[in-house]
Amino acid sequence: MPLQATSGAASQDAFVGNGVAVVPAYIEEVFSCFLYTGTGVSQTITNNVDISGKGGLVWIKGRNQPEPSVLVDTARGAANALRTSSTAAQINDAGRVSAFTSSGFTVGTDGETNGSGTTYVSWTFRKQPKFFDVVTYTGNSTAGREIPHSLGSAPGMIIVKSTSAAGSWWVFHRSLGATQRIALEDTAAAATNSNPWFNTTPTSTVFTLSAGGAGNDSGTTYVAYLFAHNAGGFGLTGTDNVISCGTFTTDGAGAATVNLGYEPQWVMTKNSGGTGDWRMVDNMRQFNVSSSRRLYANTSDAEGSYVGLAVTSTGFVADFSANETSIYIAIRRGPMKVPTTGTSVFAPFTGDDTSTYTTNFVSDMFFDFPKASSVYKTAVLSRLTDYVSGLITSSTGASSTTIGSVAACWNSNTTISPSIFGPNTGTLAFRRAPSFFDEVCYTGTGSATTFAHNLGVVPELMIVKSRSAVQQWSVYTSGVGPTGRMPLQLGNAADYATVYWNDTAPTSSVFTVGSNATVNQSSATYVAYLFATCAGVSKVGSYTGTGTTLQINCGFTAGARFVLIKRTDSTGDWYVWDTARGIVAGNDPYLLLNSTAAEVTSTDYIDTYSAGFEISSTAPADINANGGTYIFLAIA
Repeated sequence: MPLQATSGAASQDAFVGNGVAVVPAYIEEVFSCFLYTGTGVSQTITNNVDISGKGGLVWIKGRNQPEPSVLVDTARGAANALRTSSTAAQINDAGRVSAFTSSGFTVGTDGETNGSGTTYVSWTFRKQPKFFDVVTYTGNSTAGREIPHSLGSAPGMIIVKSTSAAGSWWVFHRSLGATQRIALEDTAAAATNSNPWFNTTPTSTVFTLSAGGAGNDSGTTYVAYLFAHNAGGFGLTGTDNVISCGTFTTDGAGAATVNLGYEPQWVMTKNSGGTGDWRMVDNMRQFNVSSSRRLYANTSDAEGSYVGLAVTSTGFVADFSANETSIYIAIRRGPMKVPTTGTSVFAPFTGDDTSTYTTNFVSDMFFDFPKASSVYKTAVLSRLTDYVSGLITSSTGASSTTIGSVAACWNSNTTISPSIFGPNTGTLAFRRAPSFFDEVCYTGTGSATTFAHNLGVVPELMIVKSRSAVQQWSVYTSGVGPTGRMPLQLGNAADYATVYWNDTAPTSSVFTVGSNATVNQSSATYVAYLFATCAGVSKVGSYTGTGTTLQINCGFTAGARFVLIKRTDSTGDWYVWDTARGIVAGNDPYLLLNSTAAEVTSTDYIDTYSAGFEISSTAPADINANGGTYIFLAIA
């Protein structure tokens, strides 16, 4: 049941306000979900959000053992902590958070934020018009008191807490209106008694308070956190929404679908019509297409498994009690900014199957392949499909949990768990980013339909596989067109039929699938990996073979670090090279995605070329037959 409509994919052009160029804002600059492990000694958390210079809020919650949510902000000072599960006044103790920095914050030695061996999640909200603001004030018991703010839009949600005295966390939410309040530390439903908002809807410059007793007692100090709602202000055109505050009601089966117009990375919900916890989920801990891991704002409970919320490419779905009405606040997934370097979105590695790989970016999808095993299978695992069930590129099999998993995927490093592959594996890590790569999970309908994506540009390569059923892989490429399709698990030439893509090329916001079961069987679940050409980062293209040395210009400056090639007019394997295994002037090891054959290390089919890659004259017909047609994906 769609309830909201917001701006979709990040815009591609700069925008102008009053004739003056405006610096674009992106969600990754103002919000961070960052995981860390406590050390018991002071440590600095680097999440690349400027809190000390811009101001904002840091919210920290223990995960693997009970710890309260701790909130510190720049308006009150790092040493002044509040707990959302408590009505107590703030605690002055630098042991929780000791400082804000230009790229994060520093935690002290207190167990609530840095206990040795305890795992934590931190959510950082930077002050930014049309996203978030924090203000402090002293109550005066004057009815109709107006508190100015700098949110630049009407708040969708406001959280007010007394800091010098005990008192509830009073929450205004636009879906409840200015006559109701609800408490963050409590499970109770929204109430109309003792209204703190003076029955006055907040504006883009002020919010209003009643005489006292709930946010305006004379002489008491307060802090207010203000969150925007569908206010635009982000992306290159300044029109993209990054935060939404709304409501939904489940049907008789307990289901509801919320359409935000974007894929969220963080969602908090509360049953507003009855009792219930303040549920918090995010995509760093596990917020995927089938489940999530929840924390509660109103308790100190440790993290727990949770099937009540699941993400979609345009919002989220809820599985709660029947006919339950809930409020929510949701934040858009990043990054929104188009990458400019390949190293910010792609990293190849080799090592054993318990190695920790440092990517320097948040990884979203992995190709995991063996180098020493009796059976050589390449597996695909992703954050969106929970990292513990994967697909084999050379198989038609459904997604399985027996092929290995990603044991831990933190902000900049990844640990691969043991798998059936045995030791000595390699991994290719990809980050979802506009104009480069996106992933969409969907449920088939059995008839031609479209599905939204967040690539922001037209996909030029789409790799689709059923997750729940035994089906062939189906690959679309702009070089073959919307009637052509190739199976990834086979070396077949392209075959042509309208039942795959409904003879409809994808757009910058949707892709189309036909009625064929490999892409759209009714009730079956699917995953689609979408790639595009991103200047200086990636190139999806085609070429015609010559049988002689052939240079493929991708517009790069330091050569390709990843190359995928497939012949389209005849049979030919799916060849993959990467620089971790070697793209050099000599022999270049390659794998075949459609085969369980061992890695080949004794051939020199491609060579280095600063603008892309070079195909050798000794390459076989699969790669460089005179007059043959080929498609490729290259990443710098």
